[in-house]
Formats: sequence, C-alpha cells, structure tokens
Amino acid sequence: MDTEELLDSENISDDFHEQKIFRVDANQSPLRIDKFIFDRIGEVSRNRIQEAIRAGAVLVDNQEVKPNFKVKPGQEVILLMPRSAHTGGLRIVPQAMPINVVYEDADLMVINKPPGLVVHPGVGHFKGTLVNGLAHYLNISAESLKSGNFQERVGLVHRIDKNTSGLLVIAKNEYSLSHLAKQFFYHTTERTYYALVWGEPDPAQGTVNAHVGRDLRHRQLFAAYPEGDHGKWAVTHYEVLEPMYYVSLIKCVLETGRTHQIRVHMKHAGHPLFNDEKYGGDEIHRGTVFSKYKTFVDHVFDLMPRHALHAKTLGFVHPTTNKFMQFDSEIPDDMQAALDAWRNYLDGRKSAMKGNLS
Repeated sequence: MDTEELLDSENISDDFHEQKIFRVDANQSPLRIDKFIFDRIGEVSRNRIQEAIRAGAVLVDNQEVKPNFKVKPGQEVILLMPRSAHTGGLRIVPQAMPINVVYEDADLMVINKPPGLVVHPGVGHFKGTLVNGLAHYLNISAESLKSGNFQERVGLVHRIDKNTSGLLVIAKNEYSLSHLAKQFFYHTTERTYYALVWGEPDPAQGTVNAHVGRDLRHRQLFAAYPEGDHGKWAVTHYEVLEPMYYVSLIKCVLETGRTHQIRVHMKHAGHPLFNDEKYGGDEIHRGTVFSKYKTFVDHVFDLMPRHALHAKTLGFVHPTTNKFMQFDSEIPDDMQAALDAWRNYLDGRKSAMKGNLS
C-alpha cells in the first residue's frame, strides 16, 4: 500500500461547507475509499466518512460509490463536509434555553430562530448561542464540543445572521448531516426570505448578480463586486410583494448562500434593508425631510430594532425517507409591527391627498 502524499489536492468552499478534492497518486495500490480519505484528513472520524459515503457526499470520478469501494491510481475523490469551526480550546457549555421546534424526528429538527440569537460561537459570543442551546437540548457534553468541530457536533448545516429570524434545519446524526450538507452545497434546497427594503425596486421582479466578498476598506463588512473582480459568485432573485412607496415588502430566493448576501445585494441595488445599520438601512432613503416624517420613521425603527429580514420558508429532501419536506413560518411580531405601521402611514397619506382634492 502506498502511503505517500497525493500529487494534487484542493478545496472548494461556500460560506459553510467545503469540498475537498483529492487526486489519487499514480503509485497508489487499491485501498478502501474510507481508509483513503481517513489517511489524508485524520481529524474526521472513520464513521463520519462512512456515513458521508452512504449519503452520497463522496464522489469518485463524479460517481457515488459504496463504502467498500477501492480507489485506483488517477481517480479523483471529492468529499463534501461542513467547514471546520473549532473552539480554539475554549469551553462551550451546554445551556438550557427556549428553542422553538417546528418539526422533529430521529434524523433532524427544524427550528424557528428568533431575532437577536447568535447561531454559533465566535469572538465575543461563547455563551448564549444557539449551539449552546442545541447542545443542552440534544444532550451533547461540553467535553465533546471542546474536542471537535462544534458545528458538526450539534448538526449545523447552514446558518442565518444574529438579527435575522426564521427557519433552520439541524441534523441529528452523521448520515443526515452529510445528506443535508450536500443539498445546501449544491443549492438543491428551497429557501425564501421576506425583507422590508427602502423604496420600490424597479423592475418589481428581477435578479441581482454580483460577487460578494469582504469590503476592502471595512473588513467587518461585505460588499458587492458586479465585475466579479473580488469575492465569490452570488445571485439573488427578488420579487416585490407589497409596494408602499417609501418601503416595500419583497421576497428573495437565493441561488447562492453568501454571508450577508441579501443585505449586500439589496444595498447594491439601491434598496437597503430597513434599519440595517451595517449597510445604511438605518438612514432615511425615501420620503420627506419634515420632522414629523422623521419622527414616524424613528418610531418604526424602535418597533423593529434590527434589519428587516426573515427566513420564511425552507424546503429539502428528507435524508431517510427521500421525501421533499417544506416548512413555512409566520413573520415575527417586530417585523409585522413595522409593516403595519408603514401600511397605516401610507393609508393616512392617501386619505390626506384625497381630502385635499375634494
């Protein structure tokens, strides 16, 4: 058996998953696919690799294989898995917290995340995150979280921003994790977001196609690069559901899943999300300069003290039954209050205009 390093390997990733590509050495003798992968990325368990193979998240020359398949010289092996996000030695403690479970079975759970809840630990957020709550809910030990990739330990296959509300699916075993990760990486899931944006996008239905990457001047932010000279390819399809002159309720469908994609794309289109302080939505972009109007907008900012984005629907193929499942969630109270305020304001303006004409 040849144990020399590969002649070539590379990684391809989105913002939450990575595709490791190995090219088998010309001197490699026949070797089981799980052992071949394990020898090259030993931080992943043999069982995890075998479940990924069963779930179709491992390809050899672009074909799914069985766990007892043996690699041969010259073949290309592709492994898809969630990107590593280790704790850096810091302890993540399971914490009891309310979790709004929309659906649950032996393989997965779908939850409705409230705004303000951080999904996973990071700088300044090692407690009180969804990961802490899931570890308690799923009875995962703190030691287990410390010893490996905490995203995999709690079954995270995608995420949404702290101040974005809405639906998330969580895998409860390694087979489901690999199966769902494959769907998210290849964009075969169905996800729609509702957003309240400034102004009325024209056309009312369209597509924003611009790379998304780190802002070259402000590294904590992301920016759109329509020429594709920086960042990663990103596509957002939008449709205006309710135009209200000053603001609009829109539906967004993601073709890709970049960090802050909708927020960045809508800012690039000239319609930043309402009250999005990172991307300029906390300023007035349409309306009068009169103090009465500004007072009203400030009031709506208070009603919804976050960017107006909600992950409304989520659809995917169940890893075990192979049936397509789709879930829908109600617009949260703060976003509903902001919508109602704008509707009432617009109705008042229309009534005033009619009165002036009569």
